[in-house]
Amino acid sequence: MRFRAACLMTVLAGGLALVAANNALAQGGGLKLVRYGELGAERPGLIDASGTLRDLSGYIDDITPDTLSPEGLARLAAIDSATLPEVDGDPRLGVPLTGIRQIPALARNFRAHAIEGNFEIPEEPVLFFKAITSLNGPNDTVVLPKNSVNSDFEVELGIVIGSRASYVSVEDAIDYVAGYTLCEDVTERHYQRNLGGGNSKGKSAQTFTPLGPWLVTTDGIDDVQDLAMWLDLNGERMIDSNTSFMITGALETVSYLSEFFILLPGDVICSGTPEGVGAARVPPVYLKPGDVMTLGIDGLGEQRHEVRAYSPEELAARGF
Repeated sequence: MRFRAACLMTVLAGGLALVAANNALAQGGGLKLVRYGELGAERPGLIDASGTLRDLSGYIDDITPDTLSPEGLARLAAIDSATLPEVDGDPRLGVPLTGIRQIPALARNFRAHAIEGNFEIPEEPVLFFKAITSLNGPNDTVVLPKNSVNSDFEVELGIVIGSRASYVSVEDAIDYVAGYTLCEDVTERHYQRNLGGGNSKGKSAQTFTPLGPWLVTTDGIDDVQDLAMWLDLNGERMIDSNTSFMITGALETVSYLSEFFILLPGDVICSGTPEGVGAARVPPVYLKPGDVMTLGIDGLGEQRHEVRAYSPEELAARGF
């Protein structure tokens, strides 16, 4: 199966050496790692320079925090992708890594998003955590939580940690990042704003953190602070922005958070949404069963999600 890259870059940005033209690196440099297959039975793979999905299970059992270490990524980058089996058909893509232990996230990290919500521009990054039980595949359905009235959409840059990070400088932060992925931070605004206790209540429902379709290593992204990002709801453009508008940039975020707790390999930082969310619209636009969300970030691919009403049967069938 051949998957088309949305945008592939050419400049190496720290970490891996560019070896032969037919190695495992995607077009323009960088690894593009995926996990494919049925839920709970995903296999490791990569997208090669031609856009072909290839199986990595002859080399690794899965894409884990250990895989994302500098040594692990260097071993994958050295593989001749032409020797890897091609994957036929159109398989489901899952969360592009397993073993995630923490999902730190930033609120109000885009000035215009803070303003649209009538919040002050934060003087310091606003941190919260999303439950790991909210993880979801890049094209799986989003199931609204029980009694949801104000579920909303967000598109965010996900920063994937590759090495244990504590008290890391901004200058050195790139050495602790394995790569980047697309994140949708689905949010129940009533839970978030009206039930006390901060952001996590509204951010942690099952299926509320879709990641993927792939993880692109840092050397596959020319400038992480210049990536177009967008989200459509039922075919209408709702969010249209760029990572250049982040208040705290990706590497600044890694450095800042490492001052307060240890970032672990495999952690995924959701770095905040731009303006355009449903709660800020007049009248507000909230998710309802039957809606379809599509979203993307340059170089990190696209997601598509059908919205479903709360169903304990569906959630149970998907392992929640």
